[in-house]
Amino acid sequence: MGCTTPDPHDLSGNENPETPEGLIRGHAYSITRVKYVDIEIPGLSEKIPLLRLRNPWGNEAEWNGPWSDKSPEWHLIPESKKEELGLTFDDDGEFWMSFKDFTQHFDRVEICNLSPDSLDPEECPEGCTKKWEMSVFEGEWVRGVTAGGCGNYLETFWTNPQYTVTLTDVDEGDDDNKCTIIIALMQKNRRSQRHQGLEDLSIGFEVYRLPEYGRVPKPLDVNFFKNNMSVGGSQSFINVREVSARFKFEPGRYVIVPSTYEPNEEGEFLIRVFSEKCNNMAENDEDIGMGDVDDRVKEITPNPEPSDPVRDFFNRLAGDNGQVDWQELKEILDYAMREELKEEGFSKDVCRSMIAMLDKVGGLGFEEFKTLWIDLRNWRAVFCLYDTEGRGGIPTYHLRDALRSGGYTVNAPMLNVLAHRYGSSDGYIQFDDFTMCAVRLKTMCDTLKQLSSGGEYATFSLKEWLNRIVY
Repeated sequence: MGCTTPDPHDLSGNENPETPEGLIRGHAYSITRVKYVDIEIPGLSEKIPLLRLRNPWGNEAEWNGPWSDKSPEWHLIPESKKEELGLTFDDDGEFWMSFKDFTQHFDRVEICNLSPDSLDPEECPEGCTKKWEMSVFEGEWVRGVTAGGCGNYLETFWTNPQYTVTLTDVDEGDDDNKCTIIIALMQKNRRSQRHQGLEDLSIGFEVYRLPEYGRVPKPLDVNFFKNNMSVGGSQSFINVREVSARFKFEPGRYVIVPSTYEPNEEGEFLIRVFSEKCNNMAENDEDIGMGDVDDRVKEITPNPEPSDPVRDFFNRLAGDNGQVDWQELKEILDYAMREELKEEGFSKDVCRSMIAMLDKVGGLGFEEFKTLWIDLRNWRAVFCLYDTEGRGGIPTYHLRDALRSGGYTVNAPMLNVLAHRYGSSDGYIQFDDFTMCAVRLKTMCDTLKQLSSGGEYATFSLKEWLNRIVY
């Protein structure tokens, strides 16, 4: 249990942070004990309700009124009762006060329930346990990728993480046949980052109902939000640790979109949904996997196989054993794509990863090289399609579409990881990094396909992990 003194801004003209009674205005205190205390003196016998409070600052800023440290009221209590209360008089921020004084000096009490059990005794008669259904997801807003800002910024709002809840069973005894749902959005780790000058972000969320008929994109795109109004949301976007709201919705499917107020504000968050009945919360996003290459890519590279000069150059470097190692592969690729890449060339890491992608620890024969070359020409075509500004880099906000054009689907959490790993500080992904990204995705997808017999899960031994993934 916690409690708060009135906000100093509500007190006209009084700028002193401390009241005459020693309390801090607009400050939070924790309630550490509630106790009836027996007072027995000649002519008086009664029970006094007392509360023990603690100032989290843990200093000498304490209540100095009745029942405060060393106040005369304590003479009314026998020593044995003081010991039972664990009474101490230290400048530690903890103090006692009467319930009457408490109601006069505090204007808010908050109770944090540590489990989803109901706190209403009418809902939970003796011997009954009623629990709320709780779903939890952790997420992240990444600049230029999934930090789309609030609904005022429709062009980017859709890029925020999205979560679906499915409400099928109405509340017990609800005459309106509706479902109660509580949504709580908390930003993580901001307190620990204050020393870096990072304050709480202004956060909030919107809730949209999905149509019962017809198909909608997954995740919902910009056109959906342009043509549909929200059915609920947080009251406002505010720079606090957590915002929450309670709703009563008709049965159906809903999408929750948590966001910061401004686009491109980075942060981690935790979103929780409580409901009286099951809510089936899930990420409203694509499955990670491989699909078809964009037709536009095929138009750019109608014949992606190696040309005769590239084949000849390969054979000259491969020698008698017909294979090239990563250094020779780099020479071939730098030669074959010299006009496109100028002086940049391919890095050591990406060349080694391309060899490992084809499951060849030592080197590549020409057939493996041809497979790699076709992939590489497709990736180059994708890169050119999404280098929309002509500056030799894909903006991170185009990364999802670029990967989809290359035949890969990723969800928002994976997109965030890839943007962190391969994006630069200016919000762009260079061709070498985009190639490495594509290589890793293809390696992962191919490995899962090989080891899972077409299923969604695979079991790796340590040797397989090292051979297939570490490269």
